[in-house]
Amino acid sequence: MTETTTSLRRKIDSAGDLHSVVRTMKAMAASNMGQYEQSVRALADYYRSVELGLSICFRESAPPALMFKGNAEAGSVGAVVFGSDQGLVGQFNDVVSDFALNALAGMSGSTRIWAVGERVQAHLVDSGLPMPGLFAVPNSVQAITPLVGQILLETETHDSHGEINELYLFYNRPTSGAVFQPVKQRLLPLDTAWRRELAEITWPTQSLPEVIGGETASNARSITLRALIREYLFVSLFRACAESLASENASRLAAMQRADKNINELLDDLNGTFQRLRKSSIDEELFDVIAGFEALTRP
Repeated sequence: MTETTTSLRRKIDSAGDLHSVVRTMKAMAASNMGQYEQSVRALADYYRSVELGLSICFRESAPPALMFKGNAEAGSVGAVVFGSDQGLVGQFNDVVSDFALNALAGMSGSTRIWAVGERVQAHLVDSGLPMPGLFAVPNSVQAITPLVGQILLETETHDSHGEINELYLFYNRPTSGAVFQPVKQRLLPLDTAWRRELAEITWPTQSLPEVIGGETASNARSITLRALIREYLFVSLFRACAESLASENASRLAAMQRADKNINELLDDLNGTFQRLRKSSIDEELFDVIAGFEALTRP
């Protein structure tokens, strides 16, 4: 089909409109990625402080059986997989869902999966594994806290019913050499190996802190320990969600950058074709004028 200047102009206008949308999405993705990365950096020191506090508690005495032991058969596993609700994120959901399914396939016992995001749920549902819940992806840093509360409530409910013994988090983490990489974190149970690992953390100063309070020393330690455990679970889930969101926006930014480059190349090609066709049309009109003039002036 022969192109005309009118059809080419329509294509150029459409590509220009799409280019504006892509550039807007690029700016939004870069802005969102920045706020989530800043949140992750801010969490690092707090997470370290919580770990140090737990380390001191576990050094002083053997704590009581804490939580999330479960009554289900050995090896029953719960998994929270963080993905996206929106598209235009490249392989973001495929990577984390494949990573989670491969990791869970190597574990014995029954498995239950909670998906964070409709897009990643669509990838996980084909596995045939039970999926008791779906969570919406937060659209801001402030919205992460309610999500963490929902996840903790949901998993504790299934634990109280004896349905899971372990809980894993699967999410994408931003990296410097690539856009992101999938990671796995074992969040629960808070077992002996976990306590021993924390107890071996080196305290940064020569003076060890002490727990103080109006109650007896034993009660004060127990209250402090439980408060630190709540903070540990909260900050672990918050960090996983924030890193996933930073990775999602990094992936979207990369996708928009590729789209921006492709649209620029398309616009260059369309504009070049338009100029050639316009020049050819002008040349034809000039030739017609010259031919008519010569016909009129011919003796």
